[in-house]
Amino acid sequence: MIRTLLGATAPALVLVLSTLAATADTLAITNARILTGGAKGDIGNGTILVVNGRIAAVGAKVSIPRDATVIDAAGKTVTPGLYAVGTNLGVVEVDQVEETNDNSSSSQSISASFDISHGIDPQSFVIPVARNGGITRAVVTPVNGEGEGRELLFAGQAAIATLDAGSDPLVKSRVAMVLALGEAGTGAVGGSRGAAIVALKADIEDVKWFSRNRGNYNSGATRELRLSRPDLEALVPVVQGRMKLMVMVHKSADIREVIRLARQHRLDIVIAGGEEAWEVADELARARIPVILNPTTNLPGSFETRDATMDNAARLAKAGVLIAFANGDGGHRAPEARYNAGNAVAHGLPHADAIAALTSNPARIFGEAGKVGTIERGQQADLVVWSGDPLEPLSEATAVIINGRTQPMTSRQDELARRYLKLDEPLPPAYR
Repeated sequence: MIRTLLGATAPALVLVLSTLAATADTLAITNARILTGGAKGDIGNGTILVVNGRIAAVGAKVSIPRDATVIDAAGKTVTPGLYAVGTNLGVVEVDQVEETNDNSSSSQSISASFDISHGIDPQSFVIPVARNGGITRAVVTPVNGEGEGRELLFAGQAAIATLDAGSDPLVKSRVAMVLALGEAGTGAVGGSRGAAIVALKADIEDVKWFSRNRGNYNSGATRELRLSRPDLEALVPVVQGRMKLMVMVHKSADIREVIRLARQHRLDIVIAGGEEAWEVADELARARIPVILNPTTNLPGSFETRDATMDNAARLAKAGVLIAFANGDGGHRAPEARYNAGNAVAHGLPHADAIAALTSNPARIFGEAGKVGTIERGQQADLVVWSGDPLEPLSEATAVIINGRTQPMTSRQDELARRYLKLDEPLPPAYR
């Protein structure tokens, strides 16, 4: 018998979904406006059939098995699950409490080799909040640590995590090496931009030498190297073009320098920040270098972002640059990336491109195209049902499905709100 959720209001739908069996083998979402992000485009009134965690069919006419759990999404919109990109989701609980912060290394011998995947906490209180905001996947990214005498540029290695409740969050470790240039880079080497580039080129040459001369290195017959062995080992796939190098950079002149480095050393570059990227959009497009940006940055917080503008995303997309959105405020405000995407639309970015910058584009940038990011047959079923347009701030996620499993739509904040909603009720013993 088909189990159907008919005519449910948003709060009622959330309540019912939270009680569904999380391991249901067959799920159908019906009567929905579907933004597939794939070859089928947008479907005005369609059905998505999920079997064993994967999308089995999507379209206007889909046959639904009798034993399927059915979500009636009439009047609602379905998108692929959103990515949080460049986030500290799962590795920072409270910014100002050092013991809960696992997103950086201050060791001079562990910089490039710092692997953030080891610190991702599936029990983080921040993860359910992000999931309730429609985020199903995160690119968790380290930041440069601070330490006395530190002269290293690399922050470490990013990882992809799933927000699937009750599962191992790690999808893939070491998806990108993170490097800071521009003003941050000059601080790392205690000099100018030129010093930072010289130091980076020297590190690249050292890693190339190391990859060819491991035997000599092991026997002590080596030249002077700035980096430790763990850092050298971690950078080998970067200089060989097998790992992405995510460069945190903002100024157009610095971005041009990165483009030259990519060409000279055949590096697989991703720009993160890129407030002035619109000024070199054609060069980025020719070099096929993606940009991860916050589209609402429009004020010169420093001299390296003096040409920041709200139409940065629109200009980059028009030039053919692959873009993805980050909110710039860490994991605690990760769901706000969709609001930023809406602002980008208001400043000239096509709506479909804005949705792609939250879903399929991050999948393409980080090697997950064909797995997640669009609503197509064979893809993993990471889906979000929205009460309205997902780029409209008043819209809410009424159901989140990850790997075919309906997710609990609750968080610690929700539980605390319910506990103290009625102050005349008896408090827990600790509060008496």
